[in-house]
Order: sequence, then C-alpha cells, then structure tokens
Amino acid sequence: MAAAAGDESHHLRAALREAFGDSSDSESDAPARVSTSCGRGRGGVVGGKRWRWDAVAGVRGLWLCTGFLYADEQASLLAAIQREGWFISDVHNQAMRFGDLPSWANELSMLIREAICVGDVSAATDAELTNEDEYSCPLPSDLLWREPFFDQLIANRYKPGEGICAHVDLMRFDDGIAIISLESACVMQFSQAEPGGTARDILKQGDIESTKVPVHLSPGSLVLMSGDARYLWKHGINRKPGAQLWDGRELEQDYRTSVTMRKLLASPN
Repeated sequence: MAAAAGDESHHLRAALREAFGDSSDSESDAPARVSTSCGRGRGGVVGGKRWRWDAVAGVRGLWLCTGFLYADEQASLLAAIQREGWFISDVHNQAMRFGDLPSWANELSMLIREAICVGDVSAATDAELTNEDEYSCPLPSDLLWREPFFDQLIANRYKPGEGICAHVDLMRFDDGIAIISLESACVMQFSQAEPGGTARDILKQGDIESTKVPVHLSPGSLVLMSGDARYLWKHGINRKPGAQLWDGRELEQDYRTSVTMRKLLASPN
C-alpha cells in the first residue's frame, strides 16, 4: 500500500500542476508524502497548500474543508465547467455524467484524495474522536483507495433564490460523496431522515424531520459525506428570502455552482 501511495502521489501532483498550475503561495518545492491515514497534526501542506478538515458536530461522517480551492483554482474549475456548454441556456440548470468523466473532473477527484490524505484534522476533533473510530478521518480507507474514486458527477447551476429539497442520495450510489461549492455562499441544512434507522428505512420514511444541523458552504469549500451522514441524514438548501442566515446576518443570494461527485454501485450479477 505504501508503494502504491507513493506512485499515486507522483501522478497526482503532475496532474494537479497541469490542471491548476503551481500555487503562487508555494514556498517550497519539496515533494509531499501521501499517507493512507489522516494528516493529524502534520499541517497538511502540499506545494504551499494547507487543507484543514473539521468534523461537523452532531452528524457522524460529515466533514468540511472550507479552504479546499484557492480563488484562482475556483475560477479555473468554473471556466472548465462553462466550456462544457451545459448551462448556455437558463432552461438547463443541471448536467450529469457517468463513467468516462471529463479530464478536469478526474483531476478534481485526485485533488480531493490528496486533500484527504494530507489534510490537517483539527485538535478539537481529536479530543472528540478516537483513532479507533472509523469516523475520525474524513473518509474511511476502503472508500479513499477504491478505483475509480468517483465515476459520476452532477453539476448544478443555481439562480439567486433557488435551492434544493432535503433528500438522501439514491441508493444506486456507493458510500462516500463529495460536494464542491463555487460562487455564492449558502447554508446547507442536514436533518436526520430516520433516527436509528437503516438505509432501507429511509426509503420508506424519508420525510421524518428532526433537529437541523446547518453547514456554511463558502466558495471553494468541500463537503464529504460517508456512513451516517450519507445514509441517515438528508441534506438540502432553503433559498427562500430570509432563510439564508449565518452568524446573525443574511447571506447575499447570487448564482451558485456546485459539483457533486459519487461512485455508482456495481451492478448485481
């Protein structure tokens, strides 16, 4: 596994440099080491980039990396999406791709994996979770090193005031889902679909409400959902006037683009 991780790191950095360029904040050309475990206390620095992961309190398996993409990387990713021509007309606000993803999406997948491998897990999180807990890392290793990492994406283009109803992603998709936010900030609400239930229960009783857990998604942020967060919690965005409040102030509602990356479950034989 260590040798495989080393080869992965070499190809990863070459692809990322081609996709996003060298960071202007980089102060060192020293090679980064990719590990199969969390970057607990190691700073998570790769080519001058520092990722910090925070576990969202109250939702097991939900992690937020606020500074996943720099401003120039956000612009590059948005430009790549626009070049696809998916949203030329306001009539179309969603695009899906399966299997053979665009090259920029594959590069984004590698960047997500890199951030998980070397990102810093906050000390506050360390105090709450133990090393034996499968949720003490942004993504379990069996999901982190699966191949392909992701093979399905959804790009959404939200107009000012638009949101999405609370839902649990379809069970045709595997565990481990990533959401990257671009342009406007928003608040994503998580609500327990069925306390103590199973994935099958959710499909039957998916409209049961409980306490909501708000998560602020700033431009360039990355959310990872696995385990409970993926199967037992619904997520949605209420963009009605007055609904987008954070720290006592209302967020400006402008256009927002999101990229959701998932992996299809293998078809039963």
